[in-house]
Amino acid sequence: MPKYRVKAYTAEGNLVEEVFEADSVEELTRIVSQRGLSFVSADEVSEAKKEKEKKKRGGFTLFGGVSDRDISLFCRQLGAMVGAGVGIIDALEIVAEQLPNKKLAEAVEEVAVQVSEGTAFSVAMSKRRDVFPELVINLAAVGEETGELDKALSRAADYYEKMAKIKNKIKSASFYPIFVLVVATVIVTGILYFLVPTFAKIYEGFGAQLPLPTQMLIAASNALRENILSIIAGVVAFVVSFRFAYRRSYAFRKSIHASLLRLPKFNDLIIKSAMARFARTMATLFASGVSIERALEISAKVVGNIVIAEAVAQVQKSVTEGQSLWSSMERTGQFPKLIVAMVKIGEETGRMDEMLDKIALFYEDEVDRAVEGLISLIEPMLIVVLGSIISVILIALYMPIFKMGELIR
Repeated sequence: MPKYRVKAYTAEGNLVEEVFEADSVEELTRIVSQRGLSFVSADEVSEAKKEKEKKKRGGFTLFGGVSDRDISLFCRQLGAMVGAGVGIIDALEIVAEQLPNKKLAEAVEEVAVQVSEGTAFSVAMSKRRDVFPELVINLAAVGEETGELDKALSRAADYYEKMAKIKNKIKSASFYPIFVLVVATVIVTGILYFLVPTFAKIYEGFGAQLPLPTQMLIAASNALRENILSIIAGVVAFVVSFRFAYRRSYAFRKSIHASLLRLPKFNDLIIKSAMARFARTMATLFASGVSIERALEISAKVVGNIVIAEAVAQVQKSVTEGQSLWSSMERTGQFPKLIVAMVKIGEETGRMDEMLDKIALFYEDEVDRAVEGLISLIEPMLIVVLGSIISVILIALYMPIFKMGELIR
């Protein structure tokens, strides 16, 4: 039986929205009148209508996901509209039309339909966990319970804006060296594949033994030209195998994360970014009224490193057993002393949300400094390495020309 979302006025003059089931519009009008309501409008919310709207938007999104900035935009717009007094269903429909991310927009439309059918907003979002993060779902649930959904969504928007900034800073720190290494690889490969063979043909007519560096360079060029397809296939196979193992094997992924924590300079950035995410998540959830155990559970999923995530899980278990948060964190050995000390003060003074917010702000600034320091260190190192490689190749190429007289004799 089709379902309709009806807007109508009560006897007191209040505008309400309810969902009714009816075989036709005539029957729907009769049911509304029997309820003592003055009919205004009705929208069909059946599965056929949902499929029609989905096709209208272009179907499902095969590639691409939902970024932190997309979630922040969704929470910001929805929170502003709810705070202005717009009904949650209308607000969801309006936001869905404005979102640039199709996957998120379709999910919001689905949530709007389910809410119009009587499902709680947070419950409807929990059915699309592939789109809506745990933190947003939990904050929405708390907002519904306290009647402050707009404030909960505003906190979520602030949180994801800050998470997006942290991730972008980490990406900026890794993009430069990766870009330089890729360019260096392309240049060296081009020299070996195209330039060296030309010099090799010239040197064949000299009739004398070439210098050892030149011989080694020509041998490397010949090996590259003869096995170029095998090398490409090997590189592709390695990348695919690594990605497959990283996604499917928890032990492999953990070993990679543990290795990153032992890398000089890089480990500092990884630890500080993980602590910034942990503190910001805890501060946001704790200030919204989420239990400390649930906040720790969600925080473990966002720190970005399995070793630290397991430490957070250990803290959650200890806290559940009745132990203090600061002592549980100290026993893991994964949390800096500064965080442990400030959490201890927060527990003793009852100002945990304030302490967690200060920790988050401190480590977000530390991530900025770590990224700037890493880039300033890596940039000259990469220039020296790239310059050295190119210099060695050019010297090896021109050594026979420098010794032209000796070779001709």
